[in-house]
Amino acid sequence: MRLFFAIELDTALAAALDDAMTPLRACEADLSWTPREKWHLTMKFVGDGDDGAAIRLAAAADRVAAARHPFEMSIGGLSAFPNFRRARVVWVGVLTDPRLELLHHDLEIECREKGFEVEGRAFRPHITLARVRVPLAVEHAGPLARAARTVAFTATQEVAALTLFDSTLAPSGARYRRVHAAPLGGR
Repeated sequence: MRLFFAIELDTALAAALDDAMTPLRACEADLSWTPREKWHLTMKFVGDGDDGAAIRLAAAADRVAAARHPFEMSIGGLSAFPNFRRARVVWVGVLTDPRLELLHHDLEIECREKGFEVEGRAFRPHITLARVRVPLAVEHAGPLARAARTVAFTATQEVAALTLFDSTLAPSGARYRRVHAAPLGGR
């Protein structure tokens, strides 16, 4: 299993975000769009593990989620890693919020206590919308960046659960299977 923790997007928000991406899809850029039903905010990528690891991670999620109350997260701001000129990933941001940061921090600590490595880089909350498989030609990077500036998408969503997923890589793209959902506040 390839395991990771995420916050799932609700269906209505994902549909609205998908509609907002119309200007980017109209560009001639060769982007591999992630299907909207797979859009999520990754909280922690764990990596390879077996059933025993999944059980320990589910327990970690339950413990962390029970200690936090549901809250609203704000989504908005389209960008690319590292930038639109050399884009590899196109994403929409999740505004930094102390409650989201604490949820991430607590998850890292609890996973460390269960024997899993702590992420070595800063938490940059975002939702991956598309990947660039082949570097963009100059004539496509500019229009993509201009189209991105026309997208003025903002939304909020309640964060009510922390979900553990198993990701299976396939030629057609990753397939996600929900392993465990831990409701915030223990509800």
